[in-house]
Amino acid sequence: MSAEQQNNEEVTIDLRRLFILIKKHIISILIWMIGLGLIAYGVSEYVLVPKYTASTQLLVNRKTTDANQAYANQQADINAVTTYKDIITSNVILKGASKYLANPVTLVKKATPAKKAVYKTNDGTRTLVKKAVKAKPAVYKRESKSYSVSANELASAISVTTTTSSQVFTLSATAETPAKAQAIANAVAKEFKEQIPKIMDVNNVTIVAEAAKGTKSYPNVKMITMVGVLAGLVISLLIIIIKDLSDTTVREDSFMTNELGLTNLGEIAHITMPKDWTFTAKTAEKRGSSRRRV
Repeated sequence: MSAEQQNNEEVTIDLRRLFILIKKHIISILIWMIGLGLIAYGVSEYVLVPKYTASTQLLVNRKTTDANQAYANQQADINAVTTYKDIITSNVILKGASKYLANPVTLVKKATPAKKAVYKTNDGTRTLVKKAVKAKPAVYKRESKSYSVSANELASAISVTTTTSSQVFTLSATAETPAKAQAIANAVAKEFKEQIPKIMDVNNVTIVAEAAKGTKSYPNVKMITMVGVLAGLVISLLIIIIKDLSDTTVREDSFMTNELGLTNLGEIAHITMPKDWTFTAKTAEKRGSSRRRV
């Protein structure tokens, strides 16, 4: 028998042995898989702190009426997306967003100062030209709940994703609640749109779609549960294989002759004796005397 054939035979025998072990310990393997799967599910669902992610999209688009210049402007805007990505995560933008989150109000209508009535006198007659106007306070709109988030916390909470040859980039924010993730994404986008004309002397950034309430992004319960089930399978198989390899019991005659070089003199069968039968010296003596009498 060649060495290659012998190796193939050993591999076949090992695979057969592994299949027998799996079949023999299938119950314990299932217990390990189900047990670790349930533990993984419980940890991911009830122990790990969930995270929610909300995203908003911003468009870099320079308006022009010149058809020849439109393509050049588009390429310039695409190249500027990388610059905008760095600016949106800068401390200048994040400080303003942090301040806005602490008091998220937007000016809807400016305050109107009071004005006195204007009269015109003609031939001793006083005529009202313009009525007096009462002062009106500014009108503000509260966008969301207030959140105390520092600029450093915002830096770790947001991320910017760009697409090749696209003027649109996505700003994502991650937080402990869906509403907070939404508020952070919209606050940073709003601050960026307001500050970018001052920083780069441009006005070509548009918020395509404001962020909606965040969706759960961590933990992935299904994936973690599947990892737990797989870990149970691997661990149970390792335990079974290690126990089988450490078992020194001789299972086949070929091991004695081929591996140890011993000569097989025969086999002793297993004899099952009746439970009420006992063999003693007196029993042997009685049997011997009975045989002599005969």
